[in-house]
Amino acid sequence: MFDKIKKILKKEKTEPEKTKSRSKKKSPKEIATAKGEPYVSILSMDVDPEDINNGAFELDWNEKFIANLVRAGYQQKPNEEEHVIVDRWFQNVCRNVALETYEQVQADPEIRYTQSRDLGNGYTEVK
Repeated sequence: MFDKIKKILKKEKTEPEKTKSRSKKKSPKEIATAKGEPYVSILSMDVDPEDINNGAFELDWNEKFIANLVRAGYQQKPNEEEHVIVDRWFQNVCRNVALETYEQVQADPEIRYTQSRDLGNGYTEVK
């Protein structure tokens, strides 16, 4: 009788553990890290409701991405914190987008970026 109870209790303890390990799905960051690939993603974006021209992005990254930024020259001081390196890179990306838009306007001043098209799911394309 006690052996049957022991077996039942053992099964109850081991079965949920097996289910947990099987059901846990890896995130894109975990997958990239396991493959040794760089990973960076925008987790969220906030806009100041009082001043729509100000906002913030929350980014997530892995060590391989940081290593690539360091090799590309984004680290300016030894032992610089990762978020400073990533912020420098992200500012550069934003600057390049702004410069490209400015150059297009200078090349063709007749272009107006006021056409928009609803893409669905809350997305809009602006031309």
